[in-house]
Amino acid sequence: MSSDQQTPRTALITGASTGIGAAYARQLASRGHSLVLVARREQALSELATEIRERFGVTATPLVADLTQAQDLARVERRLAVGNPDDPAASGEYPETAPIDLLVNNAGMGAGGAVASQPVAELDRLLELNVRALVRLTRAVLPAQLARRSAGITIPLGVVNVSSMAAALPAVPGNAAYGASKAFVRSFSESVAAEVRPQGITVTVVLPGYVRTEMTREMQEQGAPEIAWVDKDRVVVDSLRAWATGRSSVTPGAQYKLAGGVLRLVPSSVAQAVFGRRRE
Repeated sequence: MSSDQQTPRTALITGASTGIGAAYARQLASRGHSLVLVARREQALSELATEIRERFGVTATPLVADLTQAQDLARVERRLAVGNPDDPAASGEYPETAPIDLLVNNAGMGAGGAVASQPVAELDRLLELNVRALVRLTRAVLPAQLARRSAGITIPLGVVNVSSMAAALPAVPGNAAYGASKAFVRSFSESVAAEVRPQGITVTVVLPGYVRTEMTREMQEQGAPEIAWVDKDRVVVDSLRAWATGRSSVTPGAQYKLAGGVLRLVPSSVAQAVFGRRRE
């Protein structure tokens, strides 16, 4: 057996402390992956790392970072760059650290309301997290993965980027910046997927619908249609299966696959309440 097959897979997950991010962490840990868990909330991140180590017997390393802050973003980039021969400083900062086989860009936020009345600082923060951070982290990990593939590493390598069904809608009034940011994630991911597919790297974009998490509690209380909901574990299972089979895009949940317009069943006032000031 080759050395790359003997080494535990390593995944880095952003927005890992709760919700879909935590579900990715538990699913990947159950499959034997070592984890680097990235989020802003130190206590929640530490508790999840402890749970994963005790429950699954894998390495789980918290990396506390606010990806809208330049220094924190650069620190996560350096962790992702381990294994890139053109960036020896990263390996020097993280000696004897495994390179990242799978990056899950799950962190994101929303900010509801009409653009004309939204605070500029809020819009800037949304774009920093949903767009700039995702692009920068994808850019940070790919050179290392491509170098490893060139060196003969055969295990699956790549990126999962979490977008939204909002990216598939023609308009998202009241959430224009959020919808546009998620449409960017979709377009960016599908284009990058085509760039790196010939080298055996898989980039998959995920378009989940509504998921029951702390962030959607208000929507749950207002009685959104049952058909609108997708279990967060279903989102993770479907997306990891799509990534493992080399697909560039996946829409989790049978109802969203069969009826992409199901989001239109949700009143706009409820949707705005969900997306308003949302952090993932």
